[in-house]
Amino acid sequence: MNETKDSLIPSYDEPFRSILIFGPPGAGKGTLGKFLSTAGNHFHLSSGDIFRGLDPETPTGKLYHTYASKGYLVPDHVTVDIWRQYVSGLINTNKYFPKKQFLLLDGIPRTSAQAKIFDKYIKVAHIIVLEMPNMEGLIARMKKRALIEKRADDADEGVLRTRMAIYEKDTKSLLSHYPEDIISRFNADQKPLEVLRDVLVSLSDVLSHPEKY
Repeated sequence: MNETKDSLIPSYDEPFRSILIFGPPGAGKGTLGKFLSTAGNHFHLSSGDIFRGLDPETPTGKLYHTYASKGYLVPDHVTVDIWRQYVSGLINTNKYFPKKQFLLLDGIPRTSAQAKIFDKYIKVAHIIVLEMPNMEGLIARMKKRALIEKRADDADEGVLRTRMAIYEKDTKSLLSHYPEDIISRFNADQKPLEVLRDVLVSLSDVLSHPEKY
């Protein structure tokens, strides 16, 4: 049988049409992303899910857990490389269809430096920012989640406060990288369905028409 030069799995070289979801740890980014992916047939991708799924015995997994155990972020180039590899796998296994779906990115990018790197790989249609004025209530929520979901990274209050401080510092400069007119802010100190309601009322047209972007 003659070999062909064409790959059986076509590559996708265009930027991925994306909606970014930001919010402090525990604000409900994952819950909102899952709602929106189900309602709008988009693909929700959480940085936490990617990294927590890394085998701790691999070099990449060891590096991640070294940083995460202290509440720090993984270096930018490592984050981007892992993300690209993961998205390629989603496309190649027919789980994500970039020509038809938004990529709902939850927790990516994390820093302004990452945002500049990701400009090459994503086309941002809109940004959702979940704001949480009650930080003490948020910490209590996360510690409860740690017990239910057995998530060690949410169990240590000192680590939680470090993560939140890093989020506040990095997100302010990160958001300045993008045009203000594509950023929408929502009160996350509500029930999940109330947050979803507010997002859908504000952004239903964007979410319904990824082809425009």
